[in-house]
Amino acid sequence: MSAPEGFSFRKNKDGSVTILHHGKLAATLRREDARDFLEETAGCTLDECQHTMAQLTGNYKRGNERLAQAHSRNRQHG
Repeated sequence: MSAPEGFSFRKNKDGSVTILHHGKLAATLRREDARDFLEETAGCTLDECQHTMAQLTGNYKRGNERLAQAHSRNRQHG
């Protein structure tokens, strides 16, 4: 599985944090969530930050996609 990529973020004047994925809005964090995110990413590497943003936005592969594809409800019926 490849590492998450394409995420960026910016801190807004009102204290909120906007997370972008390939330049498109993925999430907005406010209040405690924004503060926690900024604290967590303050000393992280690029890969760690990408991973954190992927988890927060729900854009994160959990490794079970292949199993879900094979499930009977997800197969094409013909």
